[in-house]
Amino acid sequence: MIPPHPFHVMTKPIGPRCNIDCSYCYYLEKEKLYPDEKKFQMSDEVLDAYVKGLIAAEVKAGQTIVPFAWQGGEPTLLGRDFFERAVALQKKYRPPGVRVENSLQTNGILVDDDWAGFFARENFLIGISVDGPKPIHDRYRRDRAGRPTFDAVMKGLDALKRAGAEFNILTTVHRANASKGKEIYRFLRDLGTAHLQFIPIVERRAPDGNLAKAPQVDDDPSNAVTEWSVAPKAYGKFLCDVFDQWHRHDIGQVFVQFFENQVGMWMGRPASLCIFSETCGTGLAMEHNGDLYACDHYVYPEYRLGNIMKTDIAEMAWSAEAEAFGQAKRDSLTAQCRGCEFRPVCNGGCPKHRILRSRDGEPGQNYFCESYTMFFRHVGPRLQDLAARLA
Repeated sequence: MIPPHPFHVMTKPIGPRCNIDCSYCYYLEKEKLYPDEKKFQMSDEVLDAYVKGLIAAEVKAGQTIVPFAWQGGEPTLLGRDFFERAVALQKKYRPPGVRVENSLQTNGILVDDDWAGFFARENFLIGISVDGPKPIHDRYRRDRAGRPTFDAVMKGLDALKRAGAEFNILTTVHRANASKGKEIYRFLRDLGTAHLQFIPIVERRAPDGNLAKAPQVDDDPSNAVTEWSVAPKAYGKFLCDVFDQWHRHDIGQVFVQFFENQVGMWMGRPASLCIFSETCGTGLAMEHNGDLYACDHYVYPEYRLGNIMKTDIAEMAWSAEAEAFGQAKRDSLTAQCRGCEFRPVCNGGCPKHRILRSRDGEPGQNYFCESYTMFFRHVGPRLQDLAARLA
């Protein structure tokens, strides 16, 4: 077992179950991993083992703050009682001098005053998914009957504001909104949060019609890219447009996760976003039944580290298998990546997106290489200036 170190777990207490049916969701297919499962609901036994094990592991790694990240699917489908039990267990197992922090990602549909009051009272940080103004948001984010969800999300957002709950906004960037960077940024900025996240969407289909595993390289990957995936050049322009708005109007007032990470890296600090770190393997994913995987994008049998009901979570997180998964990110860079002037602030991006071939025909080039290169060339001098001022 490698030496103890901090790690992060994205926890799926209700697995892939969700009350909406986003066209671009890559996680709904995970139901196929558990063909005999009916409920997809974390049991009290798994919850107890998880809370106890994660706190113990982080304390052993020298941490005084233990983060719990609840995702799905849609975690609010579990009901508030589940999270009341989770908080009670955290208080039970938290030793003196250690603080527990909870975050929860939601589509906002079920968030009402009761939920919002609980989140505020227990200091949950809520991530709420909004893809832009109503017509843009409703393009892909519809419920299972095909109905738009924007109005219900805004009601949930209003409930969070009334309760004084802390929230940020997560926005996926896809084919329908990539050309509207300035409009989307201004809209999101005015929703009442100072913290924004942008996640690009790219998925490909396997010959059987299901989404392709990550990563998958072939000779003409553009043929298999889904219709909602954002094009590399479009995503690069989106980032440039949003940065221009942010740099001109909102530095120090609005915090865009992508930009904050890059400013830090241009200062010589470690990446705060795993996609830009030199290695990975510390951002794990756990399913409702306690199965632990090396990464949320690699929830496939070959990347399963074990189950917390049979093996201590720390033992799996600090295992040779987890270490090898993380080191492979650095060790599998293409020659084009290794020779790139921006490699120190990019590190080849997320391995999930390494689905293209390099200029020399080498497999494993990142789909968003063109996006990131465009962005760094456009904003580089301003990033350098910000880094110098903050150093």
